[in-house]
Formats: sequence, structure tokens, C-alpha cells
Amino acid sequence: MTCLSAASIGEDLQEQRELKKTRLYNWHTTQRANMANFGDYLMPLWYPSGVRNEHFAVLTSAGIFDTSHMAAIIVEGADAFDLLQRCFSKDLRTCVGKNRHALSPGKCVYGVFLKEEGDVIDDAIVYQLHRHLYMVVVNSGMGSELILHLAAHAGDGNVKLTDLSDRLGKMDIQGPLSARVLEKILEDPETVLSDLGYFTFRGHFEKRSLAAGSVRLQDGTPILLSRTGYTGEFGFEIFIQPDRFVDLWEMILNAGTDYEVKPCGLAARDSLRTGAGLPLSHQDIGPWPFIKNPWHFALPFNADQTVFTKHFIGDKALLKLNTPAGTYGFVGYDLRKVLIHDPAVVLTADGVQIGVVLTCVTDMGIDRVENRIYSVGSLDKPDDFKPRGLCCGFVKVNTKLNYGDPIVLKDQRREIKVVITNGIRPDRSARFPIKEMMSPGKH
Repeated sequence: MTCLSAASIGEDLQEQRELKKTRLYNWHTTQRANMANFGDYLMPLWYPSGVRNEHFAVLTSAGIFDTSHMAAIIVEGADAFDLLQRCFSKDLRTCVGKNRHALSPGKCVYGVFLKEEGDVIDDAIVYQLHRHLYMVVVNSGMGSELILHLAAHAGDGNVKLTDLSDRLGKMDIQGPLSARVLEKILEDPETVLSDLGYFTFRGHFEKRSLAAGSVRLQDGTPILLSRTGYTGEFGFEIFIQPDRFVDLWEMILNAGTDYEVKPCGLAARDSLRTGAGLPLSHQDIGPWPFIKNPWHFALPFNADQTVFTKHFIGDKALLKLNTPAGTYGFVGYDLRKVLIHDPAVVLTADGVQIGVVLTCVTDMGIDRVENRIYSVGSLDKPDDFKPRGLCCGFVKVNTKLNYGDPIVLKDQRREIKVVITNGIRPDRSARFPIKEMMSPGKH
């Protein structure tokens, strides 16, 4: 039994009082969510249904996430493009689709903001709203820091920076039935959802329309609807004025009753994003050079991966780096995992320590059958497939590894054998055509 002094209890209560709350805080607590500090917000980790059910909802039907703790910045002005081109890793002239088109209104792109030494400030999605108007969505608490970074490099340019942190409602609906739920709440859903491709968006969260078209709820409320998300599965992110956020949340839950839509917490978000091979900023990417990792798609490499197609802050440091160290994804053989703060280290098969574990979770929707990994979303999975789950995550090591190499993860409790991989959860649906996902009986 641990005894706490009155002083320490007072400190804990003071810290809790100072944490921010989203507009859904009362809803979360009424639903008996397990709440915790994340990014200076009190956020739900899971609900009484449990993490496993929330994880499966996103893989088989749909789940919704309160993500209004995320920060957003508006970058506007005649020199907005040049500023982002200088500070953001992706080449905005050649970053869209297989044909490498330029970013344009209604399109968005993932990348990172780096320091001169190549270390990560934060990862982000840049949305082009108009020709000289962009929205940059970053992680919780990073709005003010990124504004300072952009302002330092804007000089005397014609750029206005506006921090929208805590001034937006944002939620994600993720899963194969997401579009069918949205059909029930959108005004003119056929037009809105028609041909809405991966990393495209329509609408705005203010009372103005975009070149990509306005999007409204059935009661006339404007939203920005984006074919993006952090689970690897088909779905959307929705931005709305904060005074309508709770209404939207409850509207989607009511519309999704027949589809068994579930509210999901950060624990399911973490296991889903890891299985999808997506990094958590300040954990899997952070104060070290953003190179030799699974996320080179965020860098503007040329076709042969030798040089970048533009100059940007941190580019020289990345290209000059000459080290075998790198970050790799891994997947295990059962659901057991190690605790990264134990701490957990990485060993070779013969016991030599070579690095640390950055993330280790269990993707509960996957399992091995005769040494092949299937997901509950795999169309060719065995008829009797009932996944137990596999541990997965990312390691940072001081030596070069190859896909298929065995390694050992070790904390204070256990050692587990895993293998280096270039993909964890197979058959992810994020990029599936929207017409396919809305076809009757398809999913």
C-alpha cells in the first residue's frame, strides 16, 4: 500500500485542475471513461466496453474519437506557400498522388517540421484551403511552438499566423462503415462523399465555402470533412466550430446505432496506429535526425532516393548523416508486450544490447496462421480466424537491421522474441475507394 502525504495529494489535485478539458469532458466522465493526462488534456483512455472492443469496432464497423486536443494553425498570405515550402518536409509542388501533382485546394499532405540539425519539432498534416490559405494540424500543445518556429523563418514575408488551438472541435470516425454513418447526418451526402479520395477534403468549419465545395450537416452546420485519420483504416476527420462539437458527437452516435459505432479512447488509437505502422510524435520520432526510419515517405526524396527535390530546414543534416543507427518496425508471435518505461531494451539473438524500445502495444485484430499474418479485415483470412493479437511497435537501434531479422525485447519482467518487419497489420482499408466501401454487402 502506498501512502501519500497531504502535500502530494494537493499537488496532484492542483495538476489535475490545471489540465485542459475538451468540450466532451463531461460526456466522457458521464460514460465512465478512464481519464488520464495526455498532451496537457484530460482525455479518455478507454470506455467500459474495453480497449479490445474499441479496437475491433474500427476494424469491423466504426469507432469515433475525441481529437479536439490536437492543435491547428492557419497560415495565410501571399508568402504562405514559400514559408511552408521552406519549413515543411514535403515538396508541396510534387506531393500529391502517384503522378506527384502539386498541393491544391481540397488536398492535404503529411510531413514533419525539423530543426536545422534534422531533429523533429513535430509531425503535421498541411491542408490547402485556398491559394494563399493553409491549415496545419499538429499535436496537442504544439501550436504555439510551431508558430514561433514559422515566425522565426517568415522574416518580412507577407504571412499571417493564427493559432486555432482550443478554438476548434475535432473528431475522427474510423472504420469500414464510417461513410454509411455519415450518409445519415450530412446534407446532400451523395455530392459530399462522391469520389472523396484519400488525403482529400471538402468544406470548412466556418461560414464560407471552399473551391472544393461546402459541407453541411442536415441542420445547416458547416464542417470540414477530411479523408484522413490515424488508424490505417477507412475513415474521416471532422472539424467543426466548438459550440457544435458535442451535438455532432451525439448525432453520429445516434446515426451509428444500427452499425454498433463505439466511442474509442486513446488506448485503442495507440494500438490501431501502431498496427498501421504510424509514428507517435515525441515517442517514435523526436529529438534525433528524421532519417533511416519507416517514414521516408514524409521526405522529398527524388526517384532514386539519393537527394531531395527541394531545400528545407534540416535537409543538409539528414543527407550528411552517416550512421548505421535507425528506427524499425517489429511484430511478435503472441500478444505479450514489454513496458517501454520499465525501461525496455533491444537485444540481438545472442544477447547483445543494441537499442531501446520506442513503442510496444498489442494489435488485437491480427494473428499468425502458418507463419502468415492475417487481420480481421483480410478478405482471404481462414474461415475460423479468431485473432488473439500480436505485439508490435518500433525500436531504435545503433546498428543496421534487415526485414526478417530476429531480435529480443527485454524489460524487468520478461523477454520476448519479435522480428523486424516493413508492415504490421495487413489489408488496411484507409486507401480503399469510397465507392467500394459504400457498396451494399461489401463490408
